[in-house]
Amino acid sequence: MRPAVVAIVLAFAATPIAAQHAHMPSHHMPGHGAAPAQPYAGMQERGIKALSAEQEADLRAGRGMALALAAELNGYPGPMHVLEHAEALRLTAAQRAAAETLRRRMLADASEIGARIVSLEMELDALFAGGTADAGRLAAITAALGAMNGRLREVHLATHIEMREALEAPQLEVYQRVRGYRPTP
Repeated sequence: MRPAVVAIVLAFAATPIAAQHAHMPSHHMPGHGAAPAQPYAGMQERGIKALSAEQEADLRAGRGMALALAAELNGYPGPMHVLEHAEALRLTAAQRAAAETLRRRMLADASEIGARIVSLEMELDALFAGGTADAGRLAAITAALGAMNGRLREVHLATHIEMREALEAPQLEVYQRVRGYRPTP
């Protein structure tokens, strides 16, 4: 390559526009023939810009949203799925009662935390929508959101730990098979 062309290429690569679009596929970058992507078009109409209606409903209802996959896929069943497979697992009355208690407690705790997350997301949205965003308030809200999201995940994961402790080893094996995590013999 000629030195002048190399200099131009290097100069463009150092510009903020190049840095902004470095994570985008080349067909989404300006000047590459395709219209720029509009991945957020329509989202400006959401009540809370950062949450879909489904995400908000999941948070308020205390649903798992795959927060406990580290437990679930590593042999720590959740109470909801244990109850779904109660017959295959041959749960005792005490185990069924324990699973139901864990499920109810998890949903109560998770929905309470989820409602707080929704509230914080509303506050964050209002901060920007009102044109009053500042670094200090932003830091406080995002720190609270981080803590609440961490606590929500902890609630789900801790429940899986407790559920595993209530089951016997053969039941855990059956659970792995009925959930499709291990082949059926």
